[in-house]
Order: sequence, then C-alpha cells, then structure tokens
Amino acid sequence: MPQIEIKGKTLHYADEGEGPVLLMGHSYLWDRHMWADQLKVLSGSYRCIVPDLWGHGRSDILPEGEYPLSDLADDYLLLMDKLGIHEFSVIGLSVGGMWGTEVALKRPQSVKSLILMDTFVGEEPEKSKALYFSMLQMVEEAREIPEQMIDNLVSIFLSPATIEKKPHIAEDFKTGLKAFTPEQIPTVVKLGRSIFGRRDLLGELKNISIPAHFITGEDDHPRPVSEAQKMANLIPGAKLSVIPAAGHIPAKEQPEAVNKVILNFLESNKNEATA
Repeated sequence: MPQIEIKGKTLHYADEGEGPVLLMGHSYLWDRHMWADQLKVLSGSYRCIVPDLWGHGRSDILPEGEYPLSDLADDYLLLMDKLGIHEFSVIGLSVGGMWGTEVALKRPQSVKSLILMDTFVGEEPEKSKALYFSMLQMVEEAREIPEQMIDNLVSIFLSPATIEKKPHIAEDFKTGLKAFTPEQIPTVVKLGRSIFGRRDLLGELKNISIPAHFITGEDDHPRPVSEAQKMANLIPGAKLSVIPAAGHIPAKEQPEAVNKVILNFLESNKNEATA
C-alpha cells in the first residue's frame, strides 16, 4: 500500500485503476475499506485515490494542537500535488464530504465534479453536537471506544434493515471500532471535535459551479435527507439521489445502488466534457 509524508506524518492511501482521477474520502470511524465495493467497479475506468483518514486505518496520528477540517483539505490537496495530479473529481462520504467541499472551494480549477454522500456542511445542530461531544469525552477518558457505546454507534451509522438483513456489516464495524488503539484515540477524539464543531459552509455553496450530486441513505438519521436537499438547493444544477434501505454508510449497505448512481453521474459528465 503506498504511503506519503505530509507535515512530518505518514499518510497511507490506495491507488487503484487508470483513467480520470477520483479522490475518495471515507467516513469517520471507518477507513479506506469502506469503499471496497466501489473500487471493484470504479477502478475499471478511473484512477481511485483513497486515503486513510489520520488516526484511521494505517495512517499516522495527528500532531498536537487544533486541526480544523480546512487543514484536512490542505493535506489532501498536498497529496494530489505530490502525486502530480492536477485535475480530479471528489467523492466524499460524511467527513469525506465535509473536507471534500473545502477542497472544491479551495481549488475550483482542479476539481471537475463533486459527489457528496451522507454529509452536511452547515453547523452541527446544537442537540446532536452536545450528544457527540459528550460521547467524545467518554472516549477520551476511557482511551478506547467503550463497549457500551459500540452498539449505539452501530444503530447511529447503519439502517435497521442493514442490521437485520446484513449483520456481517454491523459485525465488521464493531470489529473496526474495537481495533482503535490507545495511541489512535486522541486523534479520533480531536477529529470528532473538528467534525462536530465545524464551520458553516452553506453560504459558500453558491460558489460551486461544477457538476454536483448528493447521495444519502433514506434511513440516515444523523444526516437526514432534508439536509442533503438543503445543500442541493444551494448549488446550481445539483441533483439528489436517495438510497432505500440504507443509513449513514450506503456505500456498504447498498453498494449496487450507490455504484449505479456514481457511474451514471461520472459518465454523463465525461460525455458532456467530450461533446
């Protein structure tokens, strides 16, 4: 697996396929493997760059100090610069969509299209912010994700249909949550506070003029369909697809449906660009 040094830390990433480049950002508390079902399809026609978030998967932990999401965007832009990639599309889920939006705003000449999944770039609502910050405090004090919290996280991230009919996804997620080491936990906590304490980007969405498509799970409670619709209304020409029987991670829960939407969007924009 390739790796690269950024700000004195080692970032691990997947680099699969050939063709137009896709920069893909996974969800908080997952890693690059969240996109496994998409890579099987997309890598046949596209070059997919899929970094592990800091403190997740095989990437290093963060240095001390604050680390807003705009810093994450800078890191991934530096990754693309070091790889010599000057044009790419962004596909981001959850925090991947948050920093992906920052990337599109920072480097509009480089980002050709944008797929934002199960994300929200406005401020976190106060009720959920208070809940998540209290959970992060528990994780920080325990130096692990407590056992009693894991089932709660599963119900937050996955739809009831997934938990009932595809229990292996829930079990894999639980295994991943238990695998975070005491060394990774401070980064997990710091990133969580950056995610749920993020700045409001809604007012800047009108400045995005590239093709954009929102995808969200019908049963995504932390990031409901209404949030995706609100953002889609703010980007000229943006579309929204709702994935049935999926929660916050439709890329894992309903991969065939997600792959179809992504491929149709990418191919339509590729055709328009060459018309």
